[in-house]
Amino acid sequence: MRLVFMGTPDFAVPSLRALVNGGHDVVGVFTQPDRPAGRGKNLKPSQVKVAAEELGIPVFQPKKIKTSEGIQLLRVLAPDSIIVVAYGQILSKDILQLPPKGCINVHASLLPAYRGAAPIHWAVMKGESHTGVTTMLMDEGLDTGDILLKQEVPISNEATTGEIHDELAALGGGLLIETLRELEMGSLIATPQIGESNYAPLLKREHEGVDWSRKATELHDQIRGLNPWPGAFSTFRGENLKIWRSMPFSWSDKDLETEGFAREVTAEPGQIIEMLGTGLLVQTGNGILRIIEVQPAGKRAMSARDFFNGRHGQIGEKFN
Repeated sequence: MRLVFMGTPDFAVPSLRALVNGGHDVVGVFTQPDRPAGRGKNLKPSQVKVAAEELGIPVFQPKKIKTSEGIQLLRVLAPDSIIVVAYGQILSKDILQLPPKGCINVHASLLPAYRGAAPIHWAVMKGESHTGVTTMLMDEGLDTGDILLKQEVPISNEATTGEIHDELAALGGGLLIETLRELEMGSLIATPQIGESNYAPLLKREHEGVDWSRKATELHDQIRGLNPWPGAFSTFRGENLKIWRSMPFSWSDKDLETEGFAREVTAEPGQIIEMLGTGLLVQTGNGILRIIEVQPAGKRAMSARDFFNGRHGQIGEKFN
């Protein structure tokens, strides 16, 4: 099939490679313009651009795809279908109606759940037990188009957003190939989205701060949901601190050195109540959270125990 591909981050790369490996004719790749990155603010290409150039596919980087120039370029390329995977721009009605077989989106959730820009982060942060990938026939709404195919994956209570991201990216490539195969065979049936929907907005600074008055399980989901980017943060003695790994604490855990440690503890949310070989125990609004790995500002990630010892921390001090 003659295709145009639109995508930007690394999540989209497996889908692009799957199209090429599957024998499809990708006549052009559209991706976001190069952005300043790093301390030197040098322009950095998107991961999709890097992959497309490696594959020998022409790359186009319009600031806005909805202009008359962008639409004319797509008409010249004359794709049978446009494939969109985390492109980062909204397509106009003119573009959506341009390819005869429509515009197909690979979305990292089980639609209609978690429509929006950050579906993987929010699925993990909300403690979902499952997520997945959906291929969808795009319309003018935000991830509201008819569903083509879905594939589900479990989320363990230790999985991070980074781990689920990589799994879904690979899964998306395979599901996209199956979608196009059925589309060419004429066996694909698009079905309207039904059921409860919710929104997965872009992450803001307000989503990253750890509120120790919340439940331990909720904080654990937040911490792993923000790993590896942008990271949950708190402060200790006024020092900013990323928290990368945690686990709700249970007195029944067999690997803990709890002999002689009173199980009845009265402490305030954020207060450190004990240091174990496996991390710091911190009181929350409901339950105790074991903090395993942290990263001080400007430093490398380290075990919470090493951080605490390095600061000569005292039991009873608080995270804020």
